[in-house]
Amino acid sequence: MGAIYTKTGDKGKTALLGGSRVSKDDLRVDCYGIFDEANAMLGVAYSNIEDLDMKKVIRDIQKDLFTLSAELASDSKGREKLTSSIQKIDIEATEHLIDDYTNQLEKLKAFVIPGETPGSSFLHVSRTIVRRAERSLIKLQKQETVRKEITQYTNRLSDLLFILARVESELLNVQS
Repeated sequence: MGAIYTKTGDKGKTALLGGSRVSKDDLRVDCYGIFDEANAMLGVAYSNIEDLDMKKVIRDIQKDLFTLSAELASDSKGREKLTSSIQKIDIEATEHLIDDYTNQLEKLKAFVIPGETPGSSFLHVSRTIVRRAERSLIKLQKQETVRKEITQYTNRLSDLLFILARVESELLNVQS
């Protein structure tokens, strides 16, 4: 394997999938960078959670975030090369997970203070990063087209992560 550094970004530009180059402080780069951060934090959550069903859900989310980020990191030429994208079915699957997990939980009677368990804490941090990504996406939408499925999925994802954090706490019988 060659060197990890290419020196092509030394002047503050980065390449999008498709070949065009943009400034590293471009809002598009910020968006997919925040999703990358969320994905990394989900990896930390994954490594701190023992429930196998929840681990599978987290891995699936991580794969979705790679798909979503690839689209954001693409110019029009690059988007033509993508083999998958976030679709309505992904949003519906996320809603289904929210509903299924919510039905397992006691009714929420107060605000949840993060920190009950390491796994739930990392899910809460992931949730807040996804919320930041959503705010960045909304800004990006004011400059260029962002498919509604991306913003809808992002909005549902933060809800799902909140519910997963609650489930993780309850699985370990921690009182909020």
